[in-house]
Amino acid sequence: MSRVGSTTASGARTPVMDKDGLGFPAKGSLTRLHSTPIETAQTTARLSAAVKTILECLGEDPEREGLKRTPERYAKALLWMTRGYEERLTDVIANAIFDEQHEEMVIVRNIEISSLCEHHLVPFRGKIHIGYLPNRLVIGLSKLARIAEMFARRLQVQERLTKQVALALDEAIQPQGVAVVVECEHMCMAMRGVQKPGTTTVTSCMLGAFRDRAKTRQEFLSLIGMGR
Repeated sequence: MSRVGSTTASGARTPVMDKDGLGFPAKGSLTRLHSTPIETAQTTARLSAAVKTILECLGEDPEREGLKRTPERYAKALLWMTRGYEERLTDVIANAIFDEQHEEMVIVRNIEISSLCEHHLVPFRGKIHIGYLPNRLVIGLSKLARIAEMFARRLQVQERLTKQVALALDEAIQPQGVAVVVECEHMCMAMRGVQKPGTTTVTSCMLGAFRDRAKTRQEFLSLIGMGR
């Protein structure tokens, strides 16, 4: 990905994008990315068989009318909900980086996201707010939402998701700073365990100017409705 001018990364340098253009690839990312239709069908069949076993362990009858096609349906749904594993960060960002010689804060807030908690494989959902202080380069606004979606469509913990989005943006355009705040409700807290629906978890990642300058950080938090 091309850079314009001489810029200094705002956050700790972390290898976000690998040689294949993947962002923080998982062990099987390349396998999923390059799967043929036949291989995808085989994966779906294996996953369906596993879901059938789960139903049996729950005391259900996988052959009864309402459940006959549930293993296949759930297998396809799960692969769709984790499609972020097979997306290239280079494709997500594409050619949407522009030299506008802009140095004022850019914020996209209230981006709806949903993901699967890797601890219990149940959903968490909410909003992500992304801001950055450009160093000349800007990125297409829709790309901020697409970066968030790509990382959310994996098995996640909210803390890691927050940091991955921030580091990906930091690497892509090397701004003066990046700020990411995520607010989500976790079904693992609402449906099981402490059973506290409506509880919201807030995580943040501040890089560069947003970490170093209290005034800049406060401006961002105020603009997303979290400032004092």
